[in-house]
Amino acid sequence: MWFRRRQRNRRLSRKQLLHVQLRSNLVRAARLRLVTLSLGMALGVIFGVYVLYRLGDWGLNRLLYENSAFALQTMDVQTDGVITPDQLRRWTGVTSGVNLFALDLAEVKRNLEYAPFIAAASVERVLPNTLRVRVTEREPVAQVNLPRPRRGGGVDIVVYHLDAAGHVMPVLDPRLRSQPLLPAEEMLPVISGMNPHELQPGRRVESPAVQVALRLLDAFERSPMYGLVDLRRVDVSAPDVLLLTTEQGSEVTFGRQDLERQLLRWREIHDAGARQQRVLASLDLAVTNNIPARWLEAGALPPAPPKPVNPPRSRKRHV
Repeated sequence: MWFRRRQRNRRLSRKQLLHVQLRSNLVRAARLRLVTLSLGMALGVIFGVYVLYRLGDWGLNRLLYENSAFALQTMDVQTDGVITPDQLRRWTGVTSGVNLFALDLAEVKRNLEYAPFIAAASVERVLPNTLRVRVTEREPVAQVNLPRPRRGGGVDIVVYHLDAAGHVMPVLDPRLRSQPLLPAEEMLPVISGMNPHELQPGRRVESPAVQVALRLLDAFERSPMYGLVDLRRVDVSAPDVLLLTTEQGSEVTFGRQDLERQLLRWREIHDAGARQQRVLASLDLAVTNNIPARWLEAGALPPAPPKPVNPPRSRKRHV
């Protein structure tokens, strides 16, 4: 009993404990320093980029956009058509003195091509103070006469022009022309029988019949019939055929396919009638065999006044 150990209160005894929070505190502090450093570097980079952007913007404004040395002084305008350069300058919407680098060239190009008379335009800067503009105009090859009722009674005829692709144009004001209107341009062939709702200035007529009629007019200028007769009207109202009327009083029916071959056959029949001193009254080229033709004696027609042969339309070069 003398050697038995007396039990002690464990709560009063001193124990040596491991300090387990020491390592986690160190890790947490290291992470906090890393996050703070990363955030500071990110903010520094953003601030540096902003400062560089503001400096670059200030430099561009001082050196380019607000530099009086690049103020527009000359607008070099050239066109392959008949519109006056002064009118083209007005259509650009650009005023003298504007900074060339501050000028939106795409917008200037859109302003020009918005006019229905212009097919394409190119705009470029020529430093230090010149704007170069090159314009390709649409050339009218046919016209459409659209009747419109007059408010006070009666009917007015509104004339629209079509180019070779079928784009609709109003008649160009003579005051906007750099050269007078030629007689051949005043007497364009008339396309009749088309839907009037398709006549929207600046838009392209998508009617297949009208597109074939325009191809016929183009093929006629390259055919052996050019210079022998003058086309005055192409009626597209009939299905599958075109009815062509000449100034000499002939009516020729064309199919919508193989126009060049039909023009060659027309020339052969025309020459055969000329040898017999007869003039075609009507001809149906849409029929492949035994072509129907009706003739008039040459003496039955009044003599036509002599007139110069119109030269073929010049093919424009694109600028």
